[in-house]
Amino acid sequence: DAAGKKRYQQLANLERELFSWWCTLIFRPEGPGFSSGGMIGKLMGSKNNDSMSGAMKGFLDCLSKVDDALASTSGPWFFDYADHPTMMDFIYVSHVERMLASAAFWKGLNLRSDTYRGQFPALNAWLDAFEKREAYLAFKSDYYTHVMDIPPQYGPGCDGGFEDNRLPYQMSIKGKDGKSWDLPLSFDDALQPLYRGPPLPLCVLKAAEIAGDNGNVGAEGTSYENADQEKMAEACRQMAGWKLASNGQNVAKFASRGGPEGAKNRRKGFGAELADPYALPDDQIRPYVDTALQHVCGALLAQGGPSAHESALAEMKAGLHEKIGKDKGRDVASALCYLRDRTGVPRDLPLAATRQLRAHLNAAIDILY
Repeated sequence: DAAGKKRYQQLANLERELFSWWCTLIFRPEGPGFSSGGMIGKLMGSKNNDSMSGAMKGFLDCLSKVDDALASTSGPWFFDYADHPTMMDFIYVSHVERMLASAAFWKGLNLRSDTYRGQFPALNAWLDAFEKREAYLAFKSDYYTHVMDIPPQYGPGCDGGFEDNRLPYQMSIKGKDGKSWDLPLSFDDALQPLYRGPPLPLCVLKAAEIAGDNGNVGAEGTSYENADQEKMAEACRQMAGWKLASNGQNVAKFASRGGPEGAKNRRKGFGAELADPYALPDDQIRPYVDTALQHVCGALLAQGGPSAHESALAEMKAGLHEKIGKDKGRDVASALCYLRDRTGVPRDLPLAATRQLRAHLNAAIDILY
């Protein structure tokens, strides 16, 4: 209909405006702040308004327009004639995902925080509605994967924004804060909420008998923020372990590229920092890498709650010391680092399972070093 077509074009134009402000904010050095009204006074208070760059102000003001557009419908989506996302929602969400990750990493701006949930309630309700759908797991990425693949597509991001938050966010996203990629893991991730919808495929949640916040086992359309934490942690570990075990030899071959004799063949260069698809493995350490991954897999697949997991971690430590000599330890650890840094979301696993794999790889790396 004419009204729907008009709204579609308005929303499409707004998406391009938002994309333009995002590029200005992330990929160009921020200029000095200047006095302006609008969203910034609401977000930061007038005393901080002068310190906000024009790019940051423009980006947040444009997000306010998007929030208003979402708030104008009766449901969470841009069009409310059906209880599901439409093409316009998909056009937006692929770039909004990148915006969430890049704004946190390069600007210290956490748009999923309580502050911004209050400022952009419709935008966050829209994101929550996506996350409550199992199918969204198939294409929802994590911040690490985004910030590693954004520069080769758009160019390098420019540090700026909220300095006090930016540095901790960067450390968290890249797993260098001693928490986000290290055992013991917290139940949730403050920067990347895991449980506002199903964090794993519904079949996994059903097999683990994990109920959502609506009381139904393995259901979509609900959050899992109040789910049984021990059951959830075990299910996330076991999904990672199952995926690793199902292709173990090929994963070991891939990881062995990170050995001292790996990836030395001449190959085409790529803009992506971690991309080397033609690299050859270090065959000398490949059997040891395979052994190490078997021990990691054993820890991930442990059943019986926290005590069984602790026992499995102790067995992993003993096994790594026994099977991998000190002369090979650092080389194998290097291979595990190579694998950890190239584990992508959602290509390899959902984030809730990926963080378990990364943390268990780090536990093995610490032992081997």
